Amino acid sequence: MTVDGPQSPEQSSVGAKSKGSGPPRVRIAPSPTGDPHVGTAYIGLFNYVFARKHGGQFILRIEDTDQVRSSASSEQAILSALRWLGLDWDEGPDVGGPCGPYRQSERLELYKREVEVLIDKGAAYRCFCTKERLDALREQQRAAKTGRFGYDRHCRELDPAEARARAEAGEPHVVRMKMPTTGETIVPDGLRGNIHRDNAESDDQVILKSDGFPTYHLANVVDDHHMGITHVIRGEEWISSTPKHIVLYDMFGWEAPQFYHLGLLRNQDKSKLSKRKNPVSLDYYRDLGYLPETLLNFLGTLGFSIASDQERFGLDEMIEHFDWSRVSAGGPVFDQQKLEAFNADDIRALSIDELYARVKDRVLDEARVKALLAQAQPRINLLDEFIPYVSFFFGGSVDYTPVLAKFRIKKRTRAEVTGILKVYLDEIERDERARAFTAEGLEAFSREFCQRHEWKAREVFALLRLATTGRTAAPSLFDTMALCGKDRTRRRIREAIVTLDRGESW
Repeated sequence: MTVDGPQSPEQSSVGAKSKGSGPPRVRIAPSPTGDPHVGTAYIGLFNYVFARKHGGQFILRIEDTDQVRSSASSEQAILSALRWLGLDWDEGPDVGGPCGPYRQSERLELYKREVEVLIDKGAAYRCFCTKERLDALREQQRAAKTGRFGYDRHCRELDPAEARARAEAGEPHVVRMKMPTTGETIVPDGLRGNIHRDNAESDDQVILKSDGFPTYHLANVVDDHHMGITHVIRGEEWISSTPKHIVLYDMFGWEAPQFYHLGLLRNQDKSKLSKRKNPVSLDYYRDLGYLPETLLNFLGTLGFSIASDQERFGLDEMIEHFDWSRVSAGGPVFDQQKLEAFNADDIRALSIDELYARVKDRVLDEARVKALLAQAQPRINLLDEFIPYVSFFFGGSVDYTPVLAKFRIKKRTRAEVTGILKVYLDEIERDERARAFTAEGLEAFSREFCQRHEWKAREVFALLRLATTGRTAAPSLFDTMALCGKDRTRRRIREAIVTLDRGESW
């Protein structure tokens, strides 16, 4: 349902106003909290193609309000990976533009000003509830088993003057939006039709944290408005949040963009694509030797079709034929075997000169080869021994068969061995030292890991060497892991666990 004009917090039905005609302005807004994700590329592709189809602008914005997890290195990795794919943006933190700055951490004063507007309108309020009170409230709700969880709006009716005085006196607080409590919110979705949300199920969402940083919901809406975003094309995981965004647009009295929620990328078992199950980093596919145009073609087929019998198409072709009627909202399966088959076909279609140039630029990159030479130099006697010695630095999988027959860790069962590898794989995802995947960080994490789990370092290190290289002797373990790269190493540890699990003897 479309409702014109600003709405009161108790409006029984709210909706988005449609944007006017004109060239579209679309954006992607990745968080620099990890490796560049194939999901970011998937969403970026559809934003890019839609903008180019209609002569609009494609904008890149960095959502770095999570100051604990955000990093400059992650931001640079995202920019580099997207440029490798060929998804160039018209405005962004590295190229500038009329709506900057393009990092949310540099836009804090704007968010604070807009929050004051909502407070003055009576559409938002300061909340002084402590963590202890909120924890106790959650426990009470669990014990009562009423089925409703969430904030009880304890501070919602505080006198605004009193609340302002307490805030000015330095009392810690957050700011919450006054969500409507009756009626429904309607989200018009260009792929899914109208999505209805019962306002009785809503919560008074925090929009400004006690540290002065906005939550995703506020920053998202404020930035999209001030950057003139006309169409929001994003993943379906944001559908549950969009009613809150619609309400915020109405509270501000702003025109909402048009929404399109694409299906989430999924594993073969239909579960959400996750780095704990499969490689999801764009760096992994780049470093393993996938062609960028092949990966874009493959991502395009996951949600778009030119014709029922045509799976191969280039970026220009996708732009030429793009129409929302050809886009599916279903959860597409990220089939790595299909991607590899696409890549094989495209490699075979290259001329030898073109193939040589690709191999030289990617596989035989000068900086990487020099790093591998530094590892091999103390251990080879002939130049021709270089390639065999460093072979495990290339490719995805390794063959564990030759070493498993004689590999043992005394007094450790196969279940213990696979168990410690599973724990290592899980904890390495969360450890700040290991996240950058440098030799120094990996060693510090791994030694502390061994102490904490009461395993000898030589036991765990031998397992990691086996998993990473398929050998019992190799260059410095942590230099090797770093040079193999995060996703290649994680994949190999997963495969080693599977191989050990199905072993007939130990």
